[in-house]
Amino acid sequence: MNRPLSPIARMLSLICGIALFVVIFVPMWRIDLTAPQYPEGLVLKIHANKLAGDVDVISGLNHYIGMRRLRTEDFVEFTILPYLIGAFALFGMLTFLVNRRWFFYTWTALYIAFGVIAMFDFYRWEYNYGHNLDPAAAIIVPGMAYQPPLIGFKQLLNFGAYSFPDVGGYIFLSVGLILVILAYREWKVKPKNIAAAGSLLLMLTMQGCSSGPQPIAFGKDACHFCRMVISDQRFGAEVITNKNKVYKFDDVHCVVSFIKSGTVPSTEIASVYLVDFAEKGKLVKAEESFLLQGDQLRSPMGGNVAAFAVADSMKKFQQDLKGVPVNWKELIQ
Repeated sequence: MNRPLSPIARMLSLICGIALFVVIFVPMWRIDLTAPQYPEGLVLKIHANKLAGDVDVISGLNHYIGMRRLRTEDFVEFTILPYLIGAFALFGMLTFLVNRRWFFYTWTALYIAFGVIAMFDFYRWEYNYGHNLDPAAAIIVPGMAYQPPLIGFKQLLNFGAYSFPDVGGYIFLSVGLILVILAYREWKVKPKNIAAAGSLLLMLTMQGCSSGPQPIAFGKDACHFCRMVISDQRFGAEVITNKNKVYKFDDVHCVVSFIKSGTVPSTEIASVYLVDFAEKGKLVKAEESFLLQGDQLRSPMGGNVAAFAVADSMKKFQQDLKGVPVNWKELIQ
């Protein structure tokens, strides 16, 4: 425990300490809101010491549904957080100078504990903000709460809310990942096991941030294009952007119209998924699906296009519905 650190652990401790100082000056988290009346979206950026972005607009909208106004001075966290992050940054630099494993382990343990507490505090803030509503608000929806997601997507009335780390958050999380790997390494683990552990942690992190499809909540989720509730489990679609934003639709007609509208540039679309007509609710990549078009399909918005994961399923329904096979690229041209 009192032995010196390995050269790589010592140097990375210094780099992590410097990186944490950067976190104080850049946004740590962001919440993006999208709605038909705000096609370019609204964004709330959370720094270590303030709120930024479209604070006044979001605060004004939220006031109508009974949520408290957003004001930096109402959060004690913004007063102490810069000092705490600065302390951890200094701790990292001292680790480089002290060059003892016990000091490094102490830094790592405190840092991980702080990260867990910070995320719990963020969840608590979101819960209180979304549940403690003004009973005299102009708009009241019985039983409705407006808690934003801790991370990921959530539909709040006609707004889609996306919550993800920003630059500072990714730095903060990366430092935590590096410290865990280094701590594991310093316990004299064999090099091949070090590499395996690092690869596993990196893989799990990448999976946690992957832009995969989200299940459609039929009867609850609304189509982003036509605003109708998505109810027919044989139809539906999703567009996922490079920033992991998810737009949901009730019909191929709606998703194609959305793509052609250019609301989201084609260069920012990571993937498009369609609901498998033969397996209700299952999503399949649009470019890998087999599509059937015909008037007898009677889709919600008249697109009358059904998607299938396998060709045999499409052929089976083709005989009954007298549809015509079509190509995804042809539909979006």
